[in-house]
Amino acid sequence: MIRFQTPARPAPVAPVREHVVCLHGREVRDPYAWIKAENWRAVLDDPKALPDEIRAYLEAENAWGEEVLSGTAGLRATLVEEMRGRIKEDDSSVPEPDGPFAYYTRFRQGGEHPLVCRQPRDGGEGTILLDGDALAQDHGYFAFGSIAHTRDHARLAWASDTEGSESYVVRVRELATGGDLPDRLERVAGGLAWSADGRALYYVERDENHRPARVRRHLLGTPQADDVLVYAEGDPGWFVNLGETRSRDFAVISLGDHETSEAWLLDLADPEATPRLVAKREREVRYDIEQRGDALVILTNADGAEDFKLVTAPLSNPSRANWRDLVPHRPGTMILDHAAFSAHVVRLEREDARPRIVILALATGEEHAIRFEEETYSLGMRAGEEYDSTRLRFVYSSLTTPGETYDYDMASRERILRKRQEVPSGHDPAAYVTRRLFATAADGARVPISLLHRAVTPLDGSAPALLYGYGSYGIAMPASFRTNILSLVDRGFVFAIAHVRGGTEKGWRWYTDGKREKKTNTFADFVACAEALCEAGYTARGRVVAQGGSAGGMLMGAVANMAPELFAGIVAEVPFVDVLNTMLDAELPLTPPEWPEWGNPIESAEAFDQILAYSPYDNVRPRAYPAILAMGGLTDPRVTYWEPTKWVARLRATTTGGGPVVLHMNMGAGHGGASGRFKHLEEVALAYAFALASVEGRA
Repeated sequence: MIRFQTPARPAPVAPVREHVVCLHGREVRDPYAWIKAENWRAVLDDPKALPDEIRAYLEAENAWGEEVLSGTAGLRATLVEEMRGRIKEDDSSVPEPDGPFAYYTRFRQGGEHPLVCRQPRDGGEGTILLDGDALAQDHGYFAFGSIAHTRDHARLAWASDTEGSESYVVRVRELATGGDLPDRLERVAGGLAWSADGRALYYVERDENHRPARVRRHLLGTPQADDVLVYAEGDPGWFVNLGETRSRDFAVISLGDHETSEAWLLDLADPEATPRLVAKREREVRYDIEQRGDALVILTNADGAEDFKLVTAPLSNPSRANWRDLVPHRPGTMILDHAAFSAHVVRLEREDARPRIVILALATGEEHAIRFEEETYSLGMRAGEEYDSTRLRFVYSSLTTPGETYDYDMASRERILRKRQEVPSGHDPAAYVTRRLFATAADGARVPISLLHRAVTPLDGSAPALLYGYGSYGIAMPASFRTNILSLVDRGFVFAIAHVRGGTEKGWRWYTDGKREKKTNTFADFVACAEALCEAGYTARGRVVAQGGSAGGMLMGAVANMAPELFAGIVAEVPFVDVLNTMLDAELPLTPPEWPEWGNPIESAEAFDQILAYSPYDNVRPRAYPAILAMGGLTDPRVTYWEPTKWVARLRATTTGGGPVVLHMNMGAGHGGASGRFKHLEEVALAYAFALASVEGRA
């Protein structure tokens, strides 16, 4: 039996230091505000800059947590071995054709990081362009960012992060020699785009508050200090991203917050080009563009198209007045993505929480859909590198079916299986059951639940359950194949995904009904899903472990306050739990862009009160809490390290029973946790061991 251990030493106690926030006639006390380092910007760039007192406290928390979980050490090693056994170690992606070459990534046996490769288009020996294992050798953390090759395939721009702070360094590799040019670009974010002649590189630069705010043009062979400013965004609530149209005629400078967007086109054939506005920003109007010849194909919610529509506009004058419907809005059918080819326009859409791909032949206006028959599944679309092509790539999986990569000919409708995900240790889909259920929320909303369990698991309430949730930013949680979760399911767990409001599983309104003043719907939906699983016999009260990360970690903190008795344990990964204090700090990287999602408590007393009413950190109360594991990353620019740390300190000082409350802070990583595909498994194993110990008890 896996149990928590009682450490010989007491849990760390964070000093209480008076700090009061006064605004709108309210006073909010934050006794652990000191845990936020005054030099937090420097810490993002260099973790060694963390003040000694804070470092000592975090290390004490990590040490105490390891003692609590010391009884799971053997289990964690077993879990890592199991999960690693399901990974094809020398795996590779399906090569993506582009001109004379096909580009792909692969891993070497035992390798932690990807190798970026290419081979002749029609097959043949591959060449390693970037060796992730070698590049990571001298770093505790390493991750690739954007990678882009020139049109003549002679050079490769590549970005890397060695701190976990998502601030990238970009270098340029000469592919004929395998060596990097002296050019080095720092504080880079987002995508990269080459000029047509391959002499200049466009990139996004972060500002002093770590926000992607400017686009610059770098001429090869010149210092970064001389790079030309192409675009600067003046609104701190708007982030800048960079991409290309699939025709490669233009770079696309995409701007936006969580409600509104704007795009500018940059002619890649003109070295002195200035950006050209597509359509000026209008509050709560979003649009994404693709180019097809002398026209743009635009995905937008304009004109009340709540679930989005496709329009066309002339490239010469693409303002709103010239938009014409191509695929009209259909309420309840949400268009998620689109791609333009020379003869087809493709869209990925979702209806009744089921995705499908629809192909429109532009010459005839005829449409056809690619459909699947499983009750619940995941579908992803990859348009590829080539514009003048009839080939579309897509990936299908379900909770029981490993990923399948297909090439689909949009003209002949031929479907070719290019790869099926291998599970080296073996996987029998027939041994598992996947279901779609619905929970009824307090206001009558029907909340979808995706389920996975072994066919032999008893459904009499005796099984434990892991219930996963997110519910923010309109992000839908796919019911896709997950090899790691089988380690819990094979031990008798029911795995469930709560498709709560705040996502877009049931359309755009499903999202807006879970944001700002309606945010608490997200939390109530999750509780309703847990209760529905209990009522249906899949598990029982006190046998549910809740899991969520980032904004899903806020969900974890909220339900811990709302219904602690429902849960045996809560795993909150990089949890956004200090919502009010973060939204009150306009200098933090994500705060201004987040105001449309949560409300602006600086300007609005109403938003202040709404956030204060649910902010997990501010609503910890004297009561028995379930076992809680909070996981964070020291260099996380999204959910800063002090959020889970302060939350744990307040929980431990306030709780009247239950627990334990454990903090695991990765001192060398950011929002995504440990880098390296096997190193990451250690953190997954920690979460799963905690879940098992939560339902089995403590010593």
